[in-house]
Amino acid sequence: MTQTRKLILPPGDFQAYLFDCDGTIADSMPLHYVAWKRALGEWGCEFPEETFYAWGGRLVTDIIGSLNEEQGLQMPVEQVAARKEEYYYELLPQLQPVPEVVEHIEAQHGRIPFAVVSGSSRESVTESLRTLRLLDHFRTLVCAGDYRNGKPHPEAFLMAADRLGVAPEACLVFEDTEMGIKAATAAGMASVKVLQPWEGVASS
Repeated sequence: MTQTRKLILPPGDFQAYLFDCDGTIADSMPLHYVAWKRALGEWGCEFPEETFYAWGGRLVTDIIGSLNEEQGLQMPVEQVAARKEEYYYELLPQLQPVPEVVEHIEAQHGRIPFAVVSGSSRESVTESLRTLRLLDHFRTLVCAGDYRNGKPHPEAFLMAADRLGVAPEACLVFEDTEMGIKAATAAGMASVKVLQPWEGVASS
């Protein structure tokens, strides 16, 4: 059971909220890891849990490419990515929200615009948000395939701000990975770190 913790937001008059999805809005990282293990196991590929979390925020295709390189494998990137997504969709009925983040989504919904900025596919993000009944809360989704440079590059966050018509410095980013926080900072945006259960008390 997820323990509810309060997020302390940085000061500022923010005109838009930008959210990562996996591990930030949706407590989906454990489910994604199960899906990864199943898909990669079919190719004899190892993916330690520590590496999985350290690579949080990276594009799925980049992860498969790195694993191929590290382990001398030749996994077909698109095929493995699709297989991993299939396994994740099977696990979606188990998906739960991250309550301390959803609290802020509900509090500001209808007052300021929201966007999701994710390294996951649009289909994966859409299905996660639909499962949590939050899809209609977001004006735009910036997902894998929409941008060329993944986090920690700021491109995806800047694209989301542009779509919302809000200056980067007026956006607040919610992220659970250091890579995502670095991307937000590079975009000139304030951010709040959504801590994982083992990281202690959540703070900005």
